[in-house]
Amino acid sequence: MESDGNFHTLEYRDGALHLIDQRRLPGEESYIECRTEAEVADAIRTMVIRGAPAIGVAASYGMAIAAARSAEMSPSDQAAALDAAAEQLAATRPTAVNLFWAIKRFRAAARESGSTGKALAEELLELAHETHREDIAICRRIGDHGAALLPPGSSILTHCNAGALATAGYGTATGVIRSGFRDGKVSRVFVDETRPFLQGARLTAWELSRDDIPVVLITDNMAAYCMHLGRIGAVVVGADRVAANGDVANKIGTYGVAILAREHKIPFYVAAPLSTIDMDTPSGAGIPIEERSPEEVRRVGGELIAPEEVEVFNPAFDVTPAALVDGLITERGVVRLAEGESLSPLFEGSSAS
Repeated sequence: MESDGNFHTLEYRDGALHLIDQRRLPGEESYIECRTEAEVADAIRTMVIRGAPAIGVAASYGMAIAAARSAEMSPSDQAAALDAAAEQLAATRPTAVNLFWAIKRFRAAARESGSTGKALAEELLELAHETHREDIAICRRIGDHGAALLPPGSSILTHCNAGALATAGYGTATGVIRSGFRDGKVSRVFVDETRPFLQGARLTAWELSRDDIPVVLITDNMAAYCMHLGRIGAVVVGADRVAANGDVANKIGTYGVAILAREHKIPFYVAAPLSTIDMDTPSGAGIPIEERSPEEVRRVGGELIAPEEVEVFNPAFDVTPAALVDGLITERGVVRLAEGESLSPLFEGSSAS
């Protein structure tokens, strides 16, 4: 399967899903092998793999693995095994909607197929490969649509990681950066380190430096000053879920960056595939926000940086109102949310909703 750079975010081979262990980057490039749906679910839960599109593709392979493992069962038992796998995968992370999109897609495919046993397993594995290929192609289209928005030589700020590591390859926000750099639209990229999991510092800076795209790493609380100095020409981020009204859930800190961009009159763009848009959730108020372990805040690299007895609040995501999003960049084009444009036309003639 195609990937960008000389690493694979995820790759299915020899009956197993191989995932680059993102918890160990940038210091160590190692891979985790998943041969059961439970192992795929655990990899998603523990952030071996993260990023909404990548989670969706991983869950797709998790469902295919479940079908293969139950191929010798009776049709009713195989169906029950697929239902159990879907529930196990769905229980991993609540915010990223691509996870639920993928599970829904595979449950529907299994119901609608006339096949059972090994034949059904082969069909679902091919659907997982198709989902993988689709994601890479979609990210490339997002990248090209986004690059067209940027003036030549732009300096971009991005938050968290929405690159090849967060997708099947190429990336959403980082896809815009890659396409923009290719076209002479991007001169350098400022990367927020993204506390507390440090996805910007550990992952985005690593990805872009491997592509020889100039990177400047800053702490999260430096963004406003960089904007004040005129060093940021545009902000491009990814998304984990977009509500029907255009509100965007993304990594914690995104909302603050959007407010800063509006104050400094800098365009704020969100790059996301249609599979990240949840037309069943009316607004951001209905998006579940995952809260993670206090230890992610209390410790850095395993070292205690705060008193053990101090209470910690650790939401993994926040919600940026649609009014602050100058453009939602999708594979079908750009929606000017801040100008009141609707998401509905994106789905005309599409089953992606």
